[in-house]
Amino acid sequence: MAASLEELEQRLSHLRTELRGAVRARDKAETARIRRALREAEAAWEHALETEAEPDTEASPAESPVPQTSATTGAPRRTERPTHGSIPIREQVHQALTLLGAPAAPKLISSTYEAFFTESLVATKLASLRRDEERSFTAQGYARPYYICAALTHDRLVPARGLLALSTWPVERRIIGPLSPRADFLTHAVGTAEQIQRLATAGHPTPDAAWRLLRRFALTIPGAYDAAAPEPDPARVIAAAHAEAAVHQQEDDQQRQAAAQRARTQLSDVQQLFGAAPMRDALRDASGTLS
Repeated sequence: MAASLEELEQRLSHLRTELRGAVRARDKAETARIRRALREAEAAWEHALETEAEPDTEASPAESPVPQTSATTGAPRRTERPTHGSIPIREQVHQALTLLGAPAAPKLISSTYEAFFTESLVATKLASLRRDEERSFTAQGYARPYYICAALTHDRLVPARGLLALSTWPVERRIIGPLSPRADFLTHAVGTAEQIQRLATAGHPTPDAAWRLLRRFALTIPGAYDAAAPEPDPARVIAAAHAEAAVHQQEDDQQRQAAAQRARTQLSDVQQLFGAAPMRDALRDASGTLS
């Protein structure tokens, strides 16, 4: 019998506790084993969550929606679902960031979620989300399977302004160095193109908003866009993005890894997720006021 959400959440919490111990003990084999188990448990948790949230699809023929067609491609288009606020905003952000694969700003997170999941995600509602997540983590530790956390600057290890990330990503993936904004942009492009490919493989039409999002990426990646084509070719976008990323990857990886190593040795668990306190906050904590 499949495990319940509660059982999976308990397993995730237990595995994260084990992972911290293995990392601190510098046991690489055990760390790798636990990380694999974590990924499997997280995938099972995502599947269980999606299954629990699935609506009743048994409708009479008279209730079936009439397929709409895309104005640009003539292909069938998914019918827009009404928004009832059924999905918590942190779960919406989690889904969008998982698709994008790298830290992103609220506006891109909102655009991505609305393009692929056809519900609205108001970017302005994300302003307090990271602070709420930090308070929850400070109080409960690794009680949740994931947290919406911060990207960290490579030099000061403070929260990178306006960028959100996932706690399940390694620190390296959340570091923002001099070359990281472009590298992450290319990662976003690949994630978007791959999601469109998955929709096609599953026989689902791609929403117009998703094509518009991919086009925005493709237009700024050399070799990714064919002006004569009605829509960007996802495979071409992926290849072009990988080709450009290879130019920056070695230096960017080195900068991220060096910063991540400092973060692991200098920061507490909560600081590794939400960043060290900026100097302004440190001064306030020390004096109670700012001069």
